[in-house]
Amino acid sequence: MSEEILVNVNPRETRAALLENGVLQEVFIERESRRGLAGNIYQGRVRRVLPGMQAAFVEVGLERTAFLHASDIIRRDEEGAELLPAQPPGIRELVSEGQDILVQVVKDPLGSKGARLTTFITIPSRYLVYLPFGNGVGVSARIEDEAERARLREVTADVAEGDGGWIVRTAAEGAPRDALRADMIFLGKLWEAVSRQGRAAPAGTLVHADLDLPLRLLRDLLAPRVERVRVDNPQAWARMKQFAASFIPDMEPKIEVYQEPRPIFDLHGVEDEIARALERKVPLKSGGYLVLDQTEAMTTVDVNTGAYVGHRTLEETIFRTNLEAAQAIARQVRLRNLGGIIIVDFIDMEEEEHRQQVLAAFERALENDHARNQITEVSRLGLVEMTRKRTRESLEHVLCRACPTCHGRGSVKTPETVCYEIFRDILRQSRQFDFQELLVLAHVEVLDLLVDEEAAGLAELESLTGKPIRLQAESGYSHDQYDVVPI
Repeated sequence: MSEEILVNVNPRETRAALLENGVLQEVFIERESRRGLAGNIYQGRVRRVLPGMQAAFVEVGLERTAFLHASDIIRRDEEGAELLPAQPPGIRELVSEGQDILVQVVKDPLGSKGARLTTFITIPSRYLVYLPFGNGVGVSARIEDEAERARLREVTADVAEGDGGWIVRTAAEGAPRDALRADMIFLGKLWEAVSRQGRAAPAGTLVHADLDLPLRLLRDLLAPRVERVRVDNPQAWARMKQFAASFIPDMEPKIEVYQEPRPIFDLHGVEDEIARALERKVPLKSGGYLVLDQTEAMTTVDVNTGAYVGHRTLEETIFRTNLEAAQAIARQVRLRNLGGIIIVDFIDMEEEEHRQQVLAAFERALENDHARNQITEVSRLGLVEMTRKRTRESLEHVLCRACPTCHGRGSVKTPETVCYEIFRDILRQSRQFDFQELLVLAHVEVLDLLVDEEAAGLAELESLTGKPIRLQAESGYSHDQYDVVPI
């Protein structure tokens, strides 16, 4: 499998696309007005402590106070060593209102929720993640070779100095001892600077910000299987080349500047794929389709055979559709950056072997996902439940907002329903006020119905009230908006 990264840089927005064998798999978007906060370190101040939630709200200088749970707070003894009691203490034993505390964002603000914080600080580099308050050495589960895992653990433990723990990242597979040692020195000096600045900074101050998107891509995604990185901005290209030369010299030749007249995101149809990723319905090549609904609580995916009728039996048709859907769902989850709870309603299969094969295909399709995920067995209702780590907003939440007409409900009242609401409002007004006539302001589609199919009802109301009713179209009104004005 070969990968390619495309980077599109505009004055106020940077976008990146990760392609596998020429097919878009992930999209990253960073805007100057709302840069991602995950990884940023702040000097915060505890504003409220909520024992009932075992949590605290912390002011870190953002629009909304951030959330800090008791399980994300390090407990230390009088000498500063970390304590791991058998029974976690209550939140009031860990923090108090008005206390200043160094925290890191682990989840960006999502919807109406503030950022999620932790005091377990982590600082990543190319090969390692430094845990200043941790201990021991861990190795990424994506490194499967046991001999390599043992080598990396041994080398890291051998060259480590001072306090703290280390996590060996996937990119470190095959990395030499000197490269790991260089990363350690860099992270140690960076933590010293962050710690020193944090002690001097007032509450609500950003102490350390993560890299911007172009450099973060190189740090986190540039692996040997990436054949090239194409950037359409010479200044960003120069910065990325310099960063790679310093930290990933073997990969530096793969970074190319793109200067063709055709927009870079038109390559491989990336722009069209992003537009399709915002649609609710996803067609499958066989003729079946998926329906994805994203809500605040969870995301649901429904699989349908659609126009696909198969060639053998109904069970075989369903099985083939579900196999194709498993691949498509895994791609859509990554492409749309869906997180939290995801419920997949595959078409019911009678044979247990078919159910297991579809589940195995789904798990294999998610193996390349950079976000941690977990899949359960098929439930008694035929549903597959999965969770996917969510640290940033989904593609839909970044690019879209709730419809101002339906306010995110996905539906509006029919013109007929609005007509009958107007009729009731006319009767209500006639009993409460004295007037010469009534003026009805509404959308033109509603008024067309009033003067056509509902004309008899309107005439009956004029007879009941003894007053004329005048209609006026308002182009600025939504389909279910109206006013009945007594004159």
